[in-house]
Amino acid sequence: MKTIKKILLIFICAFFLSLFGLFVWRPYLLKVLKYRTPNAETYKAFPQELVYKSDSAFHFIRPVVQRNDLDTLHVLDGENRSIPLKAYLKNGAINAFLVIRNDTVLYERYDKGYSDRTLTTIFSGAKSMISILIGQALSEGKIKSLNYKVTAYIPELKANPAFAEITLKNLLDMKSGLDFQDATGGILKAFFSDEAKYYYTDDVKAELMKVRLVNQPGTVWKYKSIDPILLGWVLKKATGQSVAQYFQSHLWQKIGAEYNATWGLDQVNGITNTASRFQVTAIDWAKVARLYLNKGKYNGKQVVPENWVNQSVNIGSEKPASAKGWQQSAHHYLWWIPQKGEKGDYTAEGMRGQRLYIDPKTNTIIVQFADHGAGNYPYRKISRYLSGLPFSYPKS
Repeated sequence: MKTIKKILLIFICAFFLSLFGLFVWRPYLLKVLKYRTPNAETYKAFPQELVYKSDSAFHFIRPVVQRNDLDTLHVLDGENRSIPLKAYLKNGAINAFLVIRNDTVLYERYDKGYSDRTLTTIFSGAKSMISILIGQALSEGKIKSLNYKVTAYIPELKANPAFAEITLKNLLDMKSGLDFQDATGGILKAFFSDEAKYYYTDDVKAELMKVRLVNQPGTVWKYKSIDPILLGWVLKKATGQSVAQYFQSHLWQKIGAEYNATWGLDQVNGITNTASRFQVTAIDWAKVARLYLNKGKYNGKQVVPENWVNQSVNIGSEKPASAKGWQQSAHHYLWWIPQKGEKGDYTAEGMRGQRLYIDPKTNTIIVQFADHGAGNYPYRKISRYLSGLPFSYPKS
């Protein structure tokens, strides 16, 4: 009996020593253990950099009586069931749903204390925001060309040979070739995933110095956080401003933002998480969509170059590297662009159902904040319904 107790004690001590060693080796795992899959509030655990609102806010038109007919409009959910939009919003734990057409708020629904001014994180919707800033830095000449190597702007990366041939275009296309393990495949895999690591680490630079190259840059598309984070670092180096500062001066204060926004950092004065940690209100995120509907113009002034807007949201003759959902959305310049059916609409998308939908054909904007979302792609049906245009889901 004593021998068994002794063996058990040794086993327990070894287990806790191993656990201690694991957290010393990978300290960010403590945050993974504490927070697990991040939610709309997790960003508060990290340092934030404020983006100050505009001195002159733009206001969408709000009719005295909004439309309620959308409540009963049937859309498909993630299980291809046809259900009323009201049920879709409930099933998806959708906290904010805002539909704007021709600068008029036609329909809005909120839950859990949300309003159009509730600051929330949009997760990977942040990727589309850094895409906008890269276009502006190019037009200014701060970034010379997308064909430049990333090491031309971040010389520290020369210490890791994995970065030697990666261009800014590779990063924008998510074809860097850098190793990245996503969080799918079970709890243990998610715990040790690169997705968790780059979200929770407080030292992005240290992690990047260890990353390996697994594909020739420019050849294989893989959805990952590393590439847009690197673009944020490039922007900081090229402009001499933090991402938040550049975003504020070149975008936020130029489009009539009514509320402050924030960008999350890995540490104070550190690297901005431009992959998944941008916080914004629903009404102000809609103003980014409005800017793109107007080809980059606000009040007659060109804020984002029109050619960058067109280049970003049109794949052209390029062969899509990805295809998501019935609409076969391709990831291009960090936006999601449908390739099936009548083209032209596009979205910024983040996990747990964060969406910014833009449809130039009908001049429609839809903002969705959610706890998990109900799946599928109901936005095109909504936009076409509001404009009186025909729409039908493709036959499965």
